[in-house]
Amino acid sequence: MKSKSNYQSIKNVSLALFLILISSMGFAQPKVEQIDQLINTYEAYGQFNGSVLISDQGKVIYKKGFGMANMEWDIPNQPNTKHRLGSITKQFTAMLILQLVAEGQLDLQEPISKYLPDYPKSTGGIITTHHLLTHTSGIPNYTSFSNFMADESRNPYSPVDFVKKFDEKELDFAPGEKFSYSNSGYFLLGVIVEKLSGKTYEQMLQDNIFVPLGMNDTGYDNHGDILKNRATGYEKQGKNYRNSRYLDMTIPYAAGSMYSTVEDLYKWDQALYTTTLLPQKYMTMYFEPYIPAFGKAHYAYGWGVGYAKIGKSNDSIYTIGHGGGINGFNTNISRATSDKSLVVLLNNTGGAPLDEMTRAIRGIMYGKAYDMPKKSVADEVLTVIEDKGIEAGIAHYNKIKDSEDYDLREREMNDIGYQLMGSDKVEEASKVFQLIVETYPKSSNAYDSLGESYMKLGNNELAIKNYRKSIELNPNNQNGIDFLKKLGDDVSDLETEVTISETILETYIGKYELKPGFILEVTKEGNQLKAQATGQPKFDVFPRTETEFYLKVVDAQIVFNKNEAGKVESLTLFQGGQEMLGKLITE
Repeated sequence: MKSKSNYQSIKNVSLALFLILISSMGFAQPKVEQIDQLINTYEAYGQFNGSVLISDQGKVIYKKGFGMANMEWDIPNQPNTKHRLGSITKQFTAMLILQLVAEGQLDLQEPISKYLPDYPKSTGGIITTHHLLTHTSGIPNYTSFSNFMADESRNPYSPVDFVKKFDEKELDFAPGEKFSYSNSGYFLLGVIVEKLSGKTYEQMLQDNIFVPLGMNDTGYDNHGDILKNRATGYEKQGKNYRNSRYLDMTIPYAAGSMYSTVEDLYKWDQALYTTTLLPQKYMTMYFEPYIPAFGKAHYAYGWGVGYAKIGKSNDSIYTIGHGGGINGFNTNISRATSDKSLVVLLNNTGGAPLDEMTRAIRGIMYGKAYDMPKKSVADEVLTVIEDKGIEAGIAHYNKIKDSEDYDLREREMNDIGYQLMGSDKVEEASKVFQLIVETYPKSSNAYDSLGESYMKLGNNELAIKNYRKSIELNPNNQNGIDFLKKLGDDVSDLETEVTISETILETYIGKYELKPGFILEVTKEGNQLKAQATGQPKFDVFPRTETEFYLKVVDAQIVFNKNEAGKVESLTLFQGGQEMLGKLITE
Protein backbone atom coordinates (compact mmCIF):
# COMPACT_ATOMS: atom_id res chain seq x y z
CA MET A 1 0.00 0.00 0.00
CA LYS A 2 1.33 3.46 -0.92
CA SER A 3 2.38 5.66 1.98
CA LYS A 4 0.49 8.93 2.22
CA SER A 5 3.71 10.97 2.16
CA ASN A 6 4.94 9.34 -1.06
CA TYR A 7 1.62 9.88 -2.77
CA GLN A 8 1.52 13.50 -1.62
CA SER A 9 5.02 14.11 -2.97
CA ILE A 10 3.94 12.81 -6.37
CA LYS A 11 0.96 15.15 -6.32
CA ASN A 12 3.12 18.10 -5.27
CA VAL A 13 5.61 17.51 -8.11
CA SER A 14 2.76 17.18 -10.60
CA LEU A 15 1.15 20.37 -9.32
CA ALA A 16 4.44 22.28 -9.53
CA LEU A 17 4.98 21.21 -13.13
CA PHE A 18 1.39 22.07 -13.91
CA LEU A 19 1.71 25.59 -12.46
CA ILE A 20 4.85 26.19 -14.53
CA LEU A 21 2.96 25.03 -17.62
CA ILE A 22 0.06 27.43 -17.20
CA SER A 23 2.04 30.45 -16.06
CA SER A 24 2.77 31.52 -19.63
CA MET A 25 -0.81 31.17 -20.83
CA GLY A 26 -3.34 33.95 -21.10
CA PHE A 27 -6.33 32.10 -19.65
CA ALA A 28 -7.39 33.69 -16.35
CA GLN A 29 -5.54 32.12 -13.43
CA PRO A 30 -8.58 32.13 -11.09
CA LYS A 31 -10.55 30.08 -13.64
CA VAL A 32 -7.77 27.50 -13.87
CA GLU A 33 -7.73 27.28 -10.09
CA GLN A 34 -11.51 26.81 -10.05
CA ILE A 35 -11.23 23.99 -12.61
CA ASP A 36 -8.51 22.35 -10.54
CA GLN A 37 -10.59 22.61 -7.36
CA LEU A 38 -13.64 21.23 -9.15
CA ILE A 39 -11.92 18.13 -10.50
CA ASN A 40 -9.98 17.55 -7.29
CA THR A 41 -13.31 17.48 -5.44
CA TYR A 42 -14.71 14.93 -7.90
CA GLU A 43 -11.61 12.83 -7.26
CA ALA A 44 -11.91 13.21 -3.49
CA TYR A 45 -15.54 11.99 -3.61
CA GLY A 46 -14.52 8.96 -5.68
CA GLN A 47 -16.37 10.25 -8.75
CA PHE A 48 -13.46 10.76 -11.14
CA ASN A 49 -10.17 8.94 -11.73
CA GLY A 50 -8.46 9.71 -14.99
CA SER A 51 -6.97 12.31 -17.33
CA VAL A 52 -8.20 15.77 -18.31
CA LEU A 53 -7.37 18.26 -21.07
CA ILE A 54 -9.07 21.59 -21.67
CA SER A 55 -8.31 24.08 -24.44
CA ASP A 56 -9.59 27.56 -25.22
CA GLN A 57 -9.14 29.42 -28.51
CA GLY A 58 -7.26 26.35 -29.72
CA LYS A 59 -4.66 26.56 -26.94
CA VAL A 60 -4.29 24.06 -24.08
CA ILE A 61 -5.04 25.82 -20.80
CA TYR A 62 -5.24 22.78 -18.52
CA LYS A 63 -4.07 19.17 -18.61
CA LYS A 64 -3.58 16.88 -15.68
CA GLY A 65 -4.03 13.35 -14.37
CA PHE A 66 -6.07 12.36 -11.31
CA GLY A 67 -5.96 9.19 -9.27
CA MET A 68 -4.34 5.98 -10.39
CA ALA A 69 -3.76 4.53 -13.83
CA ASN A 70 -2.80 1.31 -12.06
CA MET A 71 -3.84 0.78 -8.45
CA GLU A 72 -1.76 -2.36 -7.95
CA TRP A 73 1.48 -0.52 -8.70
CA ASP A 74 0.42 2.96 -7.52
CA ILE A 75 1.02 4.47 -10.96
CA PRO A 76 -0.78 7.82 -11.28
CA ASN A 77 -2.80 8.96 -14.27
CA GLN A 78 -1.06 11.55 -16.45
CA PRO A 79 -1.99 13.47 -19.63
CA ASN A 80 -0.13 10.80 -21.65
CA THR A 81 -1.93 7.85 -20.02
CA LYS A 82 -3.63 5.63 -22.60
CA HIS A 83 -7.33 4.99 -21.90
CA ARG A 84 -9.83 2.89 -23.80
CA LEU A 85 -12.26 5.21 -25.56
CA GLY A 86 -15.39 3.12 -26.06
CA SER A 87 -17.83 4.83 -28.42
CA ILE A 88 -15.61 7.84 -29.11
CA THR A 89 -14.22 5.32 -31.63
CA LYS A 90 -17.33 5.90 -33.76
CA GLN A 91 -16.21 9.34 -34.95
CA PHE A 92 -13.00 7.78 -36.31
CA THR A 93 -14.97 5.04 -38.06
CA ALA A 94 -17.21 7.69 -39.63
CA MET A 95 -14.11 9.57 -40.82
CA LEU A 96 -12.82 6.45 -42.60
CA ILE A 97 -16.20 6.00 -44.27
CA LEU A 98 -16.28 9.59 -45.53
CA GLN A 99 -12.73 9.23 -46.83
CA LEU A 100 -13.99 6.31 -48.93
CA VAL A 101 -16.88 8.49 -50.11
CA ALA A 102 -14.47 11.30 -51.06
CA GLU A 103 -12.41 8.78 -53.06
CA GLY A 104 -15.51 7.68 -54.98
CA GLN A 105 -15.50 4.16 -53.58
CA LEU A 106 -18.73 4.48 -51.59
CA ASP A 107 -22.17 6.08 -52.02
CA LEU A 108 -23.86 6.78 -48.68
CA GLN A 109 -27.33 6.33 -50.17
CA GLU A 110 -26.72 2.98 -51.84
CA PRO A 111 -27.92 -0.17 -50.04
CA ILE A 112 -25.18 -1.86 -48.02
CA SER A 113 -25.74 -5.11 -49.94
CA LYS A 114 -23.89 -3.41 -52.82
CA TYR A 115 -20.74 -3.43 -50.68
CA LEU A 116 -21.48 -6.50 -48.55
CA PRO A 117 -22.93 -9.01 -51.02
CA ASP A 118 -23.10 -11.75 -48.36
CA TYR A 119 -25.32 -9.67 -46.07
CA PRO A 120 -28.99 -10.81 -46.16
CA LYS A 121 -30.70 -9.05 -49.07
CA SER A 122 -34.00 -8.67 -47.21
CA THR A 123 -32.45 -6.04 -44.95
CA GLY A 124 -29.18 -5.20 -46.69
CA GLY A 125 -31.18 -4.11 -49.71
CA ILE A 126 -33.03 -1.38 -47.78
CA ILE A 127 -30.36 -0.21 -45.33
CA THR A 128 -27.86 2.43 -46.47
CA THR A 129 -24.50 3.44 -45.08
CA HIS A 130 -26.14 6.74 -44.07
CA HIS A 131 -28.56 4.73 -41.92
CA LEU A 132 -25.63 2.98 -40.22
CA LEU A 133 -23.82 6.24 -39.56
CA THR A 134 -26.88 7.91 -38.00
CA HIS A 135 -28.19 4.93 -35.97
CA THR A 136 -31.36 4.80 -38.05
CA SER A 137 -30.89 1.37 -39.67
CA GLY A 138 -33.19 -0.55 -37.33
CA ILE A 139 -30.54 -3.26 -36.85
CA PRO A 140 -30.80 -4.53 -33.25
CA ASN A 141 -27.96 -3.42 -30.98
CA TYR A 142 -25.87 -6.52 -30.21
CA THR A 143 -24.70 -5.24 -26.83
CA SER A 144 -28.35 -5.20 -25.73
CA PHE A 145 -28.95 -8.87 -26.55
CA SER A 146 -30.03 -11.00 -23.63
CA ASN A 147 -27.00 -12.47 -21.78
CA PHE A 148 -24.68 -11.08 -24.46
CA MET A 149 -21.95 -9.92 -22.08
CA ALA A 150 -22.00 -13.18 -20.16
CA ASP A 151 -22.04 -15.42 -23.23
CA GLU A 152 -20.00 -13.64 -25.88
CA SER A 153 -17.84 -10.82 -24.52
CA ARG A 154 -14.78 -13.01 -23.83
CA ASN A 155 -14.79 -14.76 -27.20
CA PRO A 156 -12.59 -13.61 -30.12
CA TYR A 157 -14.28 -13.24 -33.51
CA SER A 158 -13.33 -12.19 -37.00
CA PRO A 159 -15.47 -9.24 -38.14
CA VAL A 160 -17.22 -11.34 -40.79
CA ASP A 161 -18.05 -14.10 -38.33
CA PHE A 162 -19.36 -11.70 -35.69
CA VAL A 163 -21.75 -10.03 -38.14
CA LYS A 164 -23.61 -13.36 -38.22
CA LYS A 165 -24.63 -12.72 -34.61
CA PHE A 166 -27.12 -10.07 -35.75
CA ASP A 167 -27.47 -10.04 -39.56
CA GLU A 168 -30.45 -12.44 -39.64
CA LYS A 169 -32.38 -10.72 -36.86
CA GLU A 170 -35.58 -8.87 -37.60
CA LEU A 171 -35.18 -5.10 -37.78
CA ASP A 172 -36.48 -3.11 -34.82
CA PHE A 173 -38.08 -0.63 -37.23
CA ALA A 174 -38.03 0.39 -40.88
CA PRO A 175 -34.70 2.00 -41.87
CA GLY A 176 -34.83 5.77 -41.50
CA GLU A 177 -37.95 5.69 -39.32
CA LYS A 178 -36.25 6.79 -36.09
CA PHE A 179 -33.02 7.01 -34.12
CA SER A 180 -31.97 4.01 -32.01
CA TYR A 181 -28.37 3.73 -30.90
CA SER A 182 -26.84 0.61 -32.44
CA ASN A 183 -23.30 -0.68 -32.03
CA SER A 184 -24.23 -3.24 -34.67
CA GLY A 185 -24.43 -0.49 -37.29
CA TYR A 186 -20.96 0.80 -36.54
CA PHE A 187 -19.57 -2.73 -36.43
CA LEU A 188 -20.87 -3.12 -39.99
CA LEU A 189 -19.21 0.14 -41.02
CA GLY A 190 -15.87 -1.36 -40.02
CA VAL A 191 -16.57 -4.39 -42.20
CA ILE A 192 -17.40 -2.08 -45.12
CA VAL A 193 -14.12 -0.21 -44.58
CA GLU A 194 -12.19 -3.49 -44.77
CA LYS A 195 -14.13 -4.74 -47.79
CA LEU A 196 -13.57 -1.60 -49.87
CA SER A 197 -10.00 -0.82 -48.79
CA GLY A 198 -8.54 -4.31 -48.78
CA LYS A 199 -6.92 -3.47 -45.43
CA THR A 200 -7.89 -4.24 -41.85
CA TYR A 201 -9.88 -1.64 -39.97
CA GLU A 202 -6.92 -1.25 -37.60
CA GLN A 203 -4.49 -0.59 -40.46
CA MET A 204 -6.85 1.93 -42.04
CA LEU A 205 -6.98 3.88 -38.77
CA GLN A 206 -3.18 3.98 -38.69
CA ASP A 207 -2.65 4.85 -42.35
CA ASN A 208 -5.47 7.34 -42.82
CA ILE A 209 -5.70 9.12 -39.45
CA PHE A 210 -3.14 8.37 -36.74
CA VAL A 211 0.06 8.60 -38.81
CA PRO A 212 -0.95 11.74 -40.76
CA LEU A 213 -1.89 13.50 -37.51
CA GLY A 214 1.05 12.26 -35.45
CA MET A 215 -1.30 10.53 -33.00
CA ASN A 216 1.44 8.21 -31.82
CA ASP A 217 -0.31 7.28 -28.57
CA THR A 218 -3.55 6.14 -30.22
CA GLY A 219 -4.52 2.81 -31.69
CA TYR A 220 -6.70 -0.29 -31.75
CA ASP A 221 -6.51 -1.80 -28.27
CA ASN A 222 -5.43 -5.39 -28.83
CA HIS A 223 -5.29 -7.19 -25.49
CA GLY A 224 -2.04 -8.96 -26.31
CA ASP A 225 -0.08 -5.81 -27.20
CA ILE A 226 2.41 -4.32 -24.75
CA LEU A 227 1.41 -0.67 -24.41
CA LYS A 228 3.46 1.75 -22.36
CA ASN A 229 1.35 3.99 -20.12
CA ARG A 230 -1.80 1.90 -20.58
CA ALA A 231 -4.41 2.53 -17.87
CA THR A 232 -6.06 -0.43 -16.18
CA GLY A 233 -9.85 -0.41 -16.16
CA TYR A 234 -11.64 -0.66 -12.81
CA GLU A 235 -15.24 -0.79 -11.61
CA LYS A 236 -16.55 0.79 -8.45
CA GLN A 237 -18.23 -1.20 -5.68
CA GLY A 238 -19.41 1.34 -3.15
CA LYS A 239 -16.24 3.18 -2.16
CA ASN A 240 -14.00 0.32 -3.32
CA TYR A 241 -12.74 -0.81 -6.71
CA ARG A 242 -12.25 -4.09 -8.51
CA ASN A 243 -10.70 -5.00 -11.83
CA SER A 244 -13.19 -4.70 -14.67
CA ARG A 245 -14.40 -7.78 -16.50
CA TYR A 246 -12.37 -8.99 -19.45
CA LEU A 247 -13.64 -7.97 -22.88
CA ASP A 248 -12.16 -9.33 -26.09
CA MET A 249 -11.56 -6.25 -28.23
CA THR A 250 -12.77 -7.92 -31.40
CA ILE A 251 -16.26 -7.45 -29.92
CA PRO A 252 -16.40 -3.61 -29.86
CA TYR A 253 -14.32 -3.40 -33.08
CA ALA A 254 -15.29 -0.32 -35.14
CA ALA A 255 -17.93 0.66 -32.57
CA GLY A 256 -15.56 1.04 -29.61
CA SER A 257 -12.12 -0.59 -29.82
CA MET A 258 -9.72 2.37 -29.67
CA TYR A 259 -7.41 3.72 -26.99
CA SER A 260 -5.93 7.21 -26.86
CA THR A 261 -4.67 9.99 -24.58
CA VAL A 262 -6.12 13.42 -23.88
CA GLU A 263 -3.08 14.90 -25.65
CA ASP A 264 -3.69 12.90 -28.83
CA LEU A 265 -7.39 13.78 -28.77
CA TYR A 266 -6.35 17.43 -28.72
CA LYS A 267 -4.37 16.77 -31.92
CA TRP A 268 -7.50 15.17 -33.36
CA ASP A 269 -9.61 18.18 -32.35
CA GLN A 270 -7.22 20.64 -33.98
CA ALA A 271 -7.06 18.63 -37.21
CA LEU A 272 -10.85 18.79 -37.52
CA TYR A 273 -10.60 22.55 -38.13
CA THR A 274 -8.57 21.81 -41.26
CA THR A 275 -8.94 19.81 -44.46
CA THR A 276 -5.98 17.55 -43.64
CA LEU A 277 -8.16 14.42 -43.60
CA LEU A 278 -11.10 15.40 -45.83
CA PRO A 279 -12.01 18.10 -48.36
CA GLN A 280 -14.27 20.80 -46.88
CA LYS A 281 -17.37 19.46 -48.65
CA TYR A 282 -17.10 16.20 -46.74
CA MET A 283 -16.08 17.86 -43.47
CA THR A 284 -19.40 19.71 -43.66
CA MET A 285 -21.22 16.40 -44.21
CA TYR A 286 -19.33 14.93 -41.25
CA PHE A 287 -20.83 17.37 -38.74
CA GLU A 288 -24.28 17.88 -40.29
CA PRO A 289 -27.08 17.38 -37.71
CA TYR A 290 -29.06 14.65 -39.44
CA ILE A 291 -31.57 13.31 -36.96
CA PRO A 292 -32.90 14.10 -33.44
CA ALA A 293 -31.12 11.81 -31.00
CA PHE A 294 -30.94 12.41 -27.25
CA GLY A 295 -31.69 15.48 -25.15
CA LYS A 296 -30.95 18.64 -27.11
CA ALA A 297 -28.65 16.83 -29.53
CA HIS A 298 -28.94 15.64 -33.09
CA TYR A 299 -26.75 12.87 -34.43
CA ALA A 300 -24.25 13.61 -37.19
CA TYR A 301 -21.75 11.03 -38.44
CA GLY A 302 -20.23 9.57 -35.27
CA TRP A 303 -20.95 12.76 -33.28
CA GLY A 304 -23.74 14.23 -31.23
CA VAL A 305 -24.27 17.88 -32.20
CA GLY A 306 -26.42 20.52 -30.54
CA TYR A 307 -26.65 23.06 -27.76
CA ALA A 308 -25.14 22.13 -24.39
CA LYS A 309 -25.94 23.88 -21.13
CA ILE A 310 -23.26 26.10 -19.57
CA GLY A 311 -23.01 25.53 -15.82
CA LYS A 312 -26.20 26.25 -13.87
CA SER A 313 -27.28 29.04 -16.22
CA ASN A 314 -29.92 28.90 -18.95
CA ASP A 315 -27.20 29.80 -21.46
CA SER A 316 -25.96 27.18 -23.87
CA ILE A 317 -23.27 26.76 -26.50
CA TYR A 318 -23.27 24.72 -29.70
CA THR A 319 -21.06 21.68 -29.21
CA ILE A 320 -19.87 18.66 -31.15
CA GLY A 321 -19.18 15.72 -28.90
CA HIS A 322 -19.58 12.09 -27.93
CA GLY A 323 -19.27 9.90 -24.88
CA GLY A 324 -17.99 6.39 -24.52
CA GLY A 325 -18.33 3.53 -22.08
CA ILE A 326 -16.53 0.19 -22.09
CA ASN A 327 -15.51 -2.24 -19.34
CA GLY A 328 -13.73 -0.16 -16.68
CA PHE A 329 -13.70 3.11 -18.65
CA ASN A 330 -15.98 5.99 -19.55
CA THR A 331 -15.02 8.94 -21.67
CA ASN A 332 -16.24 12.24 -23.07
CA ILE A 333 -15.06 14.69 -25.73
CA SER A 334 -16.81 18.03 -26.18
CA ARG A 335 -15.83 20.59 -28.83
CA ALA A 336 -17.23 24.13 -29.16
CA THR A 337 -16.28 25.46 -32.57
CA SER A 338 -17.37 29.06 -31.85
CA ASP A 339 -14.31 29.60 -29.65
CA LYS A 340 -12.29 26.50 -30.55
CA SER A 341 -12.60 25.18 -27.02
CA LEU A 342 -12.29 21.53 -26.05
CA VAL A 343 -13.01 19.45 -22.95
CA VAL A 344 -11.67 15.87 -22.89
CA LEU A 345 -12.30 13.62 -19.89
CA LEU A 346 -10.99 10.03 -19.83
CA ASN A 347 -11.90 8.01 -16.72
CA ASN A 348 -10.68 4.50 -15.87
CA THR A 349 -13.04 3.53 -13.05
CA GLY A 350 -16.28 3.51 -15.08
CA GLY A 351 -19.45 5.47 -14.43
CA ALA A 352 -18.02 8.95 -13.72
CA PRO A 353 -20.51 11.83 -14.24
CA LEU A 354 -18.59 13.23 -17.21
CA ASP A 355 -21.47 15.19 -18.76
CA GLU A 356 -22.03 16.94 -15.43
CA MET A 357 -18.30 17.65 -15.12
CA THR A 358 -18.15 19.05 -18.64
CA ARG A 359 -21.11 21.33 -17.96
CA ALA A 360 -19.45 22.66 -14.78
CA ILE A 361 -16.10 23.16 -16.55
CA ARG A 362 -17.80 25.18 -19.27
CA GLY A 363 -19.56 27.17 -16.55
CA ILE A 364 -16.15 28.14 -15.17
CA MET A 365 -14.76 28.91 -18.63
CA TYR A 366 -17.62 31.31 -19.44
CA GLY A 367 -17.95 32.88 -16.00
CA LYS A 368 -21.30 31.27 -15.13
CA ALA A 369 -22.48 29.69 -11.90
CA TYR A 370 -21.83 25.96 -11.68
CA ASP A 371 -22.49 23.04 -9.35
CA MET A 372 -19.77 21.52 -7.19
CA PRO A 373 -19.99 17.73 -6.77
CA LYS A 374 -21.67 16.14 -3.77
CA LYS A 375 -21.16 12.77 -2.14
CA SER A 376 -23.10 9.95 -3.77
CA VAL A 377 -26.08 8.48 -1.91
CA ALA A 378 -25.72 5.28 -3.95
CA ASP A 379 -22.03 4.81 -3.06
CA GLU A 380 -22.74 5.32 0.64
CA VAL A 381 -25.70 2.96 0.63
CA LEU A 382 -23.86 0.17 -1.19
CA THR A 383 -20.96 0.41 1.27
CA VAL A 384 -23.37 0.05 4.20
CA ILE A 385 -25.19 -2.87 2.55
CA GLU A 386 -21.90 -4.71 2.00
CA ASP A 387 -20.68 -3.99 5.55
CA LYS A 388 -23.87 -4.29 7.61
CA GLY A 389 -26.59 -5.77 5.41
CA ILE A 390 -29.60 -4.59 3.44
CA GLU A 391 -31.72 -3.36 6.35
CA ALA A 392 -28.90 -1.12 7.58
CA GLY A 393 -28.46 0.09 4.01
CA ILE A 394 -32.14 1.02 3.73
CA ALA A 395 -32.00 2.88 7.05
CA HIS A 396 -28.92 4.80 5.90
CA TYR A 397 -30.63 5.63 2.59
CA ASN A 398 -33.61 7.13 4.40
CA LYS A 399 -31.25 9.12 6.62
CA ILE A 400 -29.16 10.77 3.86
CA LYS A 401 -31.36 10.82 0.74
CA ASP A 402 -32.66 14.35 1.40
CA SER A 403 -29.40 15.75 2.78
CA GLU A 404 -27.87 18.77 1.03
CA ASP A 405 -24.47 17.10 1.41
CA TYR A 406 -25.44 14.16 -0.77
CA ASP A 407 -26.53 13.69 -4.36
CA LEU A 408 -29.32 11.20 -5.05
CA ARG A 409 -29.46 9.89 -8.62
CA GLU A 410 -31.90 7.32 -9.89
CA ARG A 411 -29.37 5.90 -12.36
CA GLU A 412 -26.74 5.36 -9.67
CA MET A 413 -29.23 3.65 -7.37
CA ASN A 414 -30.34 1.50 -10.28
CA ASP A 415 -26.69 0.60 -10.95
CA ILE A 416 -26.09 -0.65 -7.40
CA GLY A 417 -29.28 -2.73 -7.66
CA TYR A 418 -27.88 -4.45 -10.74
CA GLN A 419 -24.48 -4.76 -9.06
CA LEU A 420 -26.11 -6.65 -6.21
CA MET A 421 -28.12 -8.76 -8.63
CA GLY A 422 -24.93 -9.59 -10.53
CA SER A 423 -23.44 -10.85 -7.25
CA ASP A 424 -26.41 -13.20 -6.75
CA LYS A 425 -27.84 -10.94 -4.06
CA VAL A 426 -31.20 -10.76 -5.79
CA GLU A 427 -33.25 -10.26 -2.61
CA GLU A 428 -31.11 -7.27 -1.68
CA ALA A 429 -31.30 -5.94 -5.23
CA SER A 430 -35.08 -6.21 -5.21
CA LYS A 431 -35.26 -4.15 -2.01
CA VAL A 432 -33.04 -1.48 -3.59
CA PHE A 433 -35.31 -1.35 -6.64
CA GLN A 434 -38.28 -1.00 -4.30
CA LEU A 435 -36.61 2.06 -2.77
CA ILE A 436 -36.18 3.54 -6.26
CA VAL A 437 -39.85 2.95 -7.11
CA GLU A 438 -40.90 4.64 -3.87
CA THR A 439 -38.66 7.63 -4.59
CA TYR A 440 -39.39 7.85 -8.34
CA PRO A 441 -42.98 6.56 -8.72
CA LYS A 442 -43.25 7.97 -12.26
CA SER A 443 -40.10 6.26 -13.56
CA SER A 444 -40.73 3.53 -16.11
CA ASN A 445 -37.17 2.25 -15.73
CA ALA A 446 -37.58 1.82 -11.95
CA TYR A 447 -40.55 -0.52 -12.37
CA ASP A 448 -38.78 -2.36 -15.20
CA SER A 449 -35.79 -3.08 -12.92
CA LEU A 450 -38.04 -4.15 -10.05
CA GLY A 451 -39.92 -6.45 -12.41
CA GLU A 452 -36.68 -8.08 -13.50
CA SER A 453 -35.64 -8.72 -9.90
CA TYR A 454 -38.99 -10.38 -9.13
CA MET A 455 -38.64 -12.50 -12.26
CA LYS A 456 -35.22 -13.70 -11.08
CA LEU A 457 -36.73 -14.48 -7.67
CA GLY A 458 -39.39 -16.61 -9.37
CA ASN A 459 -42.24 -14.31 -8.31
CA ASN A 460 -43.85 -14.09 -11.74
CA GLU A 461 -47.01 -12.42 -10.45
CA LEU A 462 -45.12 -9.40 -9.10
CA ALA A 463 -42.79 -9.41 -12.10
CA ILE A 464 -45.77 -9.09 -14.43
CA LYS A 465 -47.35 -6.40 -12.26
CA ASN A 466 -44.22 -4.24 -12.31
CA TYR A 467 -43.41 -4.76 -15.98
CA ARG A 468 -46.97 -3.70 -16.77
CA LYS A 469 -46.60 -0.59 -14.63
CA SER A 470 -43.36 0.22 -16.45
CA ILE A 471 -45.10 -0.07 -19.82
CA GLU A 472 -48.05 1.97 -18.55
CA LEU A 473 -45.59 4.79 -17.85
CA ASN A 474 -43.66 4.23 -21.08
CA PRO A 475 -45.56 2.29 -23.75
CA ASN A 476 -42.40 2.29 -25.84
CA ASN A 477 -40.70 -0.09 -23.37
CA GLN A 478 -40.28 -3.00 -25.78
CA ASN A 479 -37.93 -4.72 -23.33
CA GLY A 480 -40.78 -4.93 -20.81
CA ILE A 481 -43.20 -6.27 -23.41
CA ASP A 482 -40.69 -8.93 -24.46
CA PHE A 483 -40.25 -10.10 -20.86
CA LEU A 484 -44.01 -10.18 -20.33
CA LYS A 485 -44.24 -12.53 -23.29
CA LYS A 486 -41.56 -14.76 -21.74
CA LEU A 487 -43.56 -14.77 -18.52
CA GLY A 488 -46.60 -16.03 -20.44
CA ASP A 489 -48.60 -12.80 -20.09
CA ASP A 490 -51.10 -11.82 -22.79
CA VAL A 491 -49.76 -8.50 -24.12
CA SER A 492 -52.33 -7.94 -26.87
CA ASP A 493 -53.73 -4.98 -24.95
CA LEU A 494 -50.30 -3.38 -24.80
CA GLU A 495 -49.65 -3.63 -28.52
CA THR A 496 -52.94 -2.08 -29.59
CA GLU A 497 -52.50 1.23 -31.38
CA VAL A 498 -54.41 4.11 -29.76
CA THR A 499 -56.06 6.66 -32.06
CA ILE A 500 -57.14 10.11 -30.88
CA SER A 501 -59.38 12.35 -32.99
CA GLU A 502 -57.86 15.43 -34.56
CA THR A 503 -60.47 17.55 -32.77
CA ILE A 504 -59.14 16.46 -29.38
CA LEU A 505 -55.51 16.76 -30.48
CA GLU A 506 -56.13 20.37 -31.49
CA THR A 507 -57.11 21.24 -27.90
CA TYR A 508 -53.55 20.38 -26.80
CA ILE A 509 -51.83 22.80 -29.19
CA GLY A 510 -50.07 25.66 -27.42
CA LYS A 511 -47.07 26.78 -25.42
CA TYR A 512 -46.51 25.46 -21.91
CA GLU A 513 -44.05 27.15 -19.56
CA LEU A 514 -42.12 24.51 -17.61
CA LYS A 515 -39.96 27.16 -15.92
CA PRO A 516 -39.03 30.76 -16.76
CA GLY A 517 -37.51 30.86 -20.22
CA PHE A 518 -38.09 27.14 -20.83
CA ILE A 519 -41.14 26.47 -22.99
CA LEU A 520 -42.58 23.23 -24.34
CA GLU A 521 -44.49 23.98 -27.53
CA VAL A 522 -47.07 21.44 -28.68
CA THR A 523 -48.03 21.43 -32.36
CA LYS A 524 -49.86 19.13 -34.74
CA GLU A 525 -49.01 17.99 -38.25
CA GLY A 526 -51.90 16.05 -39.74
CA ASN A 527 -52.95 13.65 -36.97
CA GLN A 528 -49.46 13.56 -35.43
CA LEU A 529 -48.93 15.53 -32.23
CA LYS A 530 -45.43 16.98 -31.78
CA ALA A 531 -43.55 18.61 -28.89
CA GLN A 532 -40.53 20.89 -28.94
CA ALA A 533 -38.75 22.30 -25.88
CA THR A 534 -36.71 25.51 -25.96
CA GLY A 535 -33.46 24.91 -27.82
CA GLN A 536 -34.34 21.28 -28.61
CA PRO A 537 -35.50 19.43 -31.73
CA LYS A 538 -39.15 18.63 -32.38
CA PHE A 539 -40.28 15.11 -31.40
CA ASP A 540 -43.35 13.04 -32.24
CA VAL A 541 -45.54 12.18 -29.26
CA PHE A 542 -47.86 9.18 -29.23
CA PRO A 543 -51.08 8.57 -27.30
CA ARG A 544 -51.50 6.01 -24.55
CA THR A 545 -54.92 7.36 -23.59
CA GLU A 546 -56.85 10.46 -24.54
CA THR A 547 -54.75 12.66 -22.22
CA GLU A 548 -51.57 10.62 -21.71
CA PHE A 549 -48.81 10.64 -24.34
CA TYR A 550 -45.26 9.35 -24.62
CA LEU A 551 -42.12 9.86 -26.70
CA LYS A 552 -40.29 7.08 -28.50
CA VAL A 553 -36.90 8.75 -28.89
CA VAL A 554 -36.48 9.30 -25.14
CA ASP A 555 -38.06 7.85 -22.01
CA ALA A 556 -40.53 10.66 -21.34
CA GLN A 557 -44.29 11.04 -20.91
CA ILE A 558 -46.67 13.98 -21.17
CA VAL A 559 -50.05 14.25 -19.43
CA PHE A 560 -52.45 17.04 -20.39
CA ASN A 561 -54.37 18.41 -17.41
CA LYS A 562 -57.92 19.74 -17.75
CA ASN A 563 -59.96 21.95 -15.43
CA GLU A 564 -63.50 21.18 -14.23
CA ALA A 565 -64.89 22.61 -17.44
CA GLY A 566 -62.84 20.10 -19.43
CA LYS A 567 -60.49 22.73 -20.86
CA VAL A 568 -56.75 22.07 -21.03
CA GLU A 569 -54.86 24.38 -18.65
CA SER A 570 -51.49 22.70 -18.20
CA LEU A 571 -49.38 19.63 -18.89
CA THR A 572 -47.05 17.53 -16.76
CA LEU A 573 -43.78 16.26 -18.22
CA PHE A 574 -42.39 13.08 -16.65
CA GLN A 575 -38.75 12.29 -17.45
CA GLY A 576 -35.82 10.72 -15.62
CA GLY A 577 -37.83 10.14 -12.46
CA GLN A 578 -38.73 13.84 -12.29
CA GLU A 579 -41.93 15.71 -13.12
CA MET A 580 -42.38 19.28 -14.33
CA LEU A 581 -45.66 21.19 -14.50
CA GLY A 582 -46.10 23.52 -17.45
CA LYS A 583 -48.94 26.02 -17.51
CA LEU A 584 -50.58 26.83 -20.85
CA ILE A 585 -49.57 30.38 -21.75
CA THR A 586 -50.63 30.53 -25.43
CA GLU A 587 -53.39 28.64 -27.15
